[in-house]
Amino acid sequence: MNAPPETITPETHAAAATWANLSPLLAKIRARRNEFSRAQKIPKEIIDGFRRVGVYRAIAAKRFGGEERTPADFCRLVERISEADGSAGWVASFGDGARYLAALPDDTLRKVYANGPDVVLAGALFPLQPAKRCADGFVVNGVWPFASGAPGADLIGVGITVEDDPAGDLPRVAVMPADKVTIRPNWDVIGLQGTGSHDVVVSDVIVPEEWTLIRGGPPTLDGPVYRYPAVAFAAQAHAIVGIGIARSALDEVIAMAGSRASITGAPVMAERGYIQLEIAKAEAMLRSARSFFYEATEELWREALKDEVNLNTTMLMRLAATNAARQSAEVCRIASGLAGTEALNTTSNLARAMCDSFVVSQHAALNEGTLQSAGRALLGSTIQPGFP
Repeated sequence: MNAPPETITPETHAAAATWANLSPLLAKIRARRNEFSRAQKIPKEIIDGFRRVGVYRAIAAKRFGGEERTPADFCRLVERISEADGSAGWVASFGDGARYLAALPDDTLRKVYANGPDVVLAGALFPLQPAKRCADGFVVNGVWPFASGAPGADLIGVGITVEDDPAGDLPRVAVMPADKVTIRPNWDVIGLQGTGSHDVVVSDVIVPEEWTLIRGGPPTLDGPVYRYPAVAFAAQAHAIVGIGIARSALDEVIAMAGSRASITGAPVMAERGYIQLEIAKAEAMLRSARSFFYEATEELWREALKDEVNLNTTMLMRLAATNAARQSAEVCRIASGLAGTEALNTTSNLARAMCDSFVVSQHAALNEGTLQSAGRALLGSTIQPGFP
């Protein structure tokens, strides 16, 4: 019982072309997802598959060979990948990095995309590490945790602070070739194990100032997708992973309910009243969260088209993203509980879904603190810089 397909419009034509090429890749991902967890990374051939289906060119500028798809198009792509595997979907979600890169100077962007639009950006922002000015830019040193997708990246971005930075409260990101960075393998967690979210270590790397950007600052490139708020986009790209994971878990329980009987002699799952009740609740919960998510996305997109992005609309997008992540985790918990012992095996999709969705909801951009920020905004109070 997959989510209902959206109508294909001229704006989503590029996305429609992707769907035809996506199925073989999704089949490979499903077949290898246990391997991803053991390796603690998404292998190169899957990253190359993401390149082929347009994950990394989706948001890149048309002038560089990209497609400048809508945020909703991009999120639907990540959602489908996440149904196959949460870790793969999480790594694919960083295809939104082209929105961050759009804040680099124009000359730098031409170098970034010199060999084509399928550039893979990964990295870690916090904690911001102090960088020293030098004649050629900044000397960057430090260790940054949670660098999801770093093993397969072309470029790595890390958060830095610079004395007397005109960016003010917004963090500066230093972007450098991946071969300048050391990955410290330490991603030993219960969920999203295949994301390769290891520490990255930078030692005395000189990053020219023109290879730094301000996260949440004004983009160099113009166009609706670059007027769409970068921080909100990043949060929703992560949140939709949870929706895909939950859809997969719920579909699996629905499929098994028609044939699985209890060892105690109870009726098959589909005939048990409590199963019927919980499935109905979970289905409504998931579809409601998904609908709010895409409704908020489209509303914010309409404002970006008119260059009239409103702070309240951005806040609602952040709220919709956090709600999607948290409701998805609850749906996965319900699905795993209904499956009983089927969900106990560490290699089962249901066990993986429960743990993966929990990790999604724990992300700093989607945790309970973001609900508080949204509440403050709804009540007319000031909110911290960087939330919207």
